[in-house]
Amino acid sequence: MSDPEPQADSQPDRAIRRLDEFEQPVGPPLDGWVPPPQPPRSQMAGRYVQLVPVDVEAHAAPLFVAFDEPKDWSYLWQGPFDDVESYTTWMRAACTGDDPLVHTIMVDGSPVGLASYLRIDANVGSIEVGGLHFSPALQRTPASTEAMFLMMERAFQLGYRRYEWKCDALNAPSRAAAARLGFTYEGIFRQATIYKQRSRDTAWFSIIDSEWPSLRAEFTRWLDPANFDTDGSQRTPLNT
Repeated sequence: MSDPEPQADSQPDRAIRRLDEFEQPVGPPLDGWVPPPQPPRSQMAGRYVQLVPVDVEAHAAPLFVAFDEPKDWSYLWQGPFDDVESYTTWMRAACTGDDPLVHTIMVDGSPVGLASYLRIDANVGSIEVGGLHFSPALQRTPASTEAMFLMMERAFQLGYRRYEWKCDALNAPSRAAAARLGFTYEGIFRQATIYKQRSRDTAWFSIIDSEWPSLRAEFTRWLDPANFDTDGSQRTPLNT
C-alpha cells in the first residue's frame, strides 16, 4: 500500500497566503533571488573528516579495499566489482564529471567513503546528495555525520534553496539516516526507476533553506568534542 497523498491543507502555510489576479492562492515571491553557482571542486574540512574531489588514481585502490562489506552494495547503482581494475575503470567513467560531483571522504588521510552532489539544478536552487558509499570504518561515526553536515553547509552557503535525499524505498538504513539528519520525508515515487534488473520505488526527502539555521546549530552542538566521552561515544544524540 502506498503512502496516502497529503491533503492540500494538511500542513501549515510557510508564509502568509497570497492571491493572484484571479483570486487564486500562489507561492511567495522570490524578488531579488538569483540562481546559485555550481558547487566548486574543492576540499571541505571539519574536525573529524575531509571531503576532497575524487582522484581516481590515488583513491580507487584504497576505496576498493575499504568497501569490503558485501551487503553495502545492495542499494548502489553499481557493483560489486570483482577486482580493483574493474572498480578503477568504473570510477574513471562515473566519478570525474561535474554532475555528479563526486567527493572522496577522508579520515586521517585515508579514503573511507564517497559522497556526491547530483541532479544539480541551479535555476531553481535544488541540489541532491547521493552516491553515498560509507565503508565499515566510516559508518556510525562522528566523521560520517560531519561529512553530511559539511555537504549541507556548502550547499546552503552557496544559496541553494532545496537539498534532496532520495533512496530505494526498501533501503531502511538510508531512510533512517535521512530522518536522523533532519530531512523531511516527502513520499514514495512508485516504480520510479529500474536498476540492477529490478524495479525501484524511490523515497524522497528534503531540507529547505529556512530549516537550515536551526539544523546547523544542532549539528554544531552535536559535533563538538565535548559531546563525546573518552571512548568516542556520544553523550547526547543528534536532535533534529
